[in-house]
Amino acid sequence: MSHMKTITIRELHQETGRWVRQASAGEVYVTERGRLVAKIVPASPLPTKPFFANPRFTRDYLAHRKSLRGGTDSTEIISQDRDREVL
Repeated sequence: MSHMKTITIRELHQETGRWVRQASAGEVYVTERGRLVAKIVPASPLPTKPFFANPRFTRDYLAHRKSLRGGTDSTEIISQDRDREVL
């Protein structure tokens, strides 16, 4: 079971690294003048692979890629906008 710890903001300032490491094992509550002001919690694990690394999404994208219509090149739009007269 995770361990909850309450510290003062002064303790957090003095030993930030220690309390961040402690938070990886469980929540750390931070108080200022006896009032709860913050909670440091363990980080959620990052996804193991990016969205398009998933073969299902890549396969679906490739299947529909030909039906996607290309738009105007952004450099063309920017050039037209710069050439426009400002009133």
